[in-house]
Amino acid sequence: MTDLFGDSSQPAVALARKWRPRGFADLKGQEHVVRALSNALTQGRLHHAYLLTGTRGVGKTTLARILAKCLNCEAGVTATPCGTCSACTQIDTGRFVDLLELDAASNTGVDNMREVLDNAQYAPTVGRYKVYIIDEVHMLSKPAFNSMLKTLEEPPAHVKFILATTDPQKIPVTVLSRCLQFNLKPMTPALVAQHLAEVLEQENVAAAPAALNLLARAAAGSMRDALSLTDQAIAYGGGRVEAEAVEAMLGTVRRDYLFDLLDALAACDADALMTQARDLAERGIAFDAALQDLGSLLAQLALALHAPDAVEAGTETERIQAAAAQLDAETVQLYYQIVLNGRRDLPFAPDELSGFSMTLLRMLAFTPDTAGGTARPVTAARPAPVPRSEPVPSARATVAPPATAQAAPPAAPVMTAREAAPVAAWDWPEIVAQLRLGGMARMLADHCELAAQTGDAVTLRVDAAHKHLLEGAYREKLVAALHERFGAAFDVRFEVGAAAERTPQQVRTRAREARQAEAVAAIEADPFVRELVGRFDGRVDPTTIQPLGEHP
Repeated sequence: MTDLFGDSSQPAVALARKWRPRGFADLKGQEHVVRALSNALTQGRLHHAYLLTGTRGVGKTTLARILAKCLNCEAGVTATPCGTCSACTQIDTGRFVDLLELDAASNTGVDNMREVLDNAQYAPTVGRYKVYIIDEVHMLSKPAFNSMLKTLEEPPAHVKFILATTDPQKIPVTVLSRCLQFNLKPMTPALVAQHLAEVLEQENVAAAPAALNLLARAAAGSMRDALSLTDQAIAYGGGRVEAEAVEAMLGTVRRDYLFDLLDALAACDADALMTQARDLAERGIAFDAALQDLGSLLAQLALALHAPDAVEAGTETERIQAAAAQLDAETVQLYYQIVLNGRRDLPFAPDELSGFSMTLLRMLAFTPDTAGGTARPVTAARPAPVPRSEPVPSARATVAPPATAQAAPPAAPVMTAREAAPVAAWDWPEIVAQLRLGGMARMLADHCELAAQTGDAVTLRVDAAHKHLLEGAYREKLVAALHERFGAAFDVRFEVGAAAERTPQQVRTRAREARQAEAVAAIEADPFVRELVGRFDGRVDPTTIQPLGEHP
């Protein structure tokens, strides 16, 4: 009978131990460190002390052992140790007499360090170098660090120190300055999932990609944790790694529910959002983890909107792109900030379900009307403005310098989302003001002008300076907004050419300049201001005058 790892007469070896890298080529995700050390070993530019920093499970101790093999391989100092000589095999099995591994967490005192340093004065027994690996070095006491300094300042030629820590901030700067420091990065979920797939293929264990993605995310950047969780998943699933079993084991779910939440937000469907929240509660999902995953997804959406080439290819790429098409960049940033605040406030909520639900409802409440080019539901019509019996002055002056004026902007006509203006009498700037658009799609609309309009067809002209706005996603959002307003049969065409200064942006600019000129004229004509100017030989600074309702 055989077990998952071979003959049942032989004890099974944990995946984290069995697949521990034996050389630089096997080390995943740390290419920047591998390159620097390989070049140093090849060129003979060796340092007497190395400091490896990084979170747990990223390969600090593994890298230290590989470096010890590179220094003591019988083939000579090399970046590619043979792995078969006596020194290499003994280092792999932890029996090399000239390699001493010290756990600083349990050997924090100065006496332990003095014992190590006293031994360092003697020549290696069998190897080329004596190598001291001190793990969690930040746990050493201050006297222990002080006792190291003398040896680090004037180390014997045959001694190499490799220090490892998860918290370099606690190491005295006097020690840091005497070490060559390398920071090991956490593994990306995509890299972890890829490595797990390779390992399980070698182990002849069937694994679903969705399950590997769950394990990779749960590992939080630690390859060792990922392999340990995979061992657990194999046992839990009876020799298979299936998504449902991994979900039950971890108490998590696949990220499908996150896309459902975004779909409900895009549709402004509060009932669907609350149903999702209750479903997560029934499944025992940690809401803090749910908000963390939602924030991570929103960060990916922001990348998809601003820098599509920076999005890592994966099994969710298409879904991320589809979700990004429903939201504009401003809304994604708003949602991201709300999620961060919701996660921060979760401990203060009456219960986690209430805190999570309020975060979702806050996102819904603050969703801009222009999000994704779709209209928010309108529950009540806006009241018509009440006509005034007295004229409203166009500007007012203040006595305190600098002089300012505020002119009331002209009121914009109010139209509901379905109140379609007659196509034959189109006022393009007015139409744009009523469209539910945001982000780059709104910018495209602002830089278009009406070139031609006949029946159920319209041609919009974009100046050559802004033709980059005709990128597919922005154009599609504008067309979708026009179809929402005038019907799906409405034909929208675009052309690039010289604009005639009739774009909404240009119309607004001219209106703003006119209001500014009117406000300046009103101030300069004000009797009180004229008296002040005449009495004190002063002048009015036009740049300090601001029309009413506008902000500097």
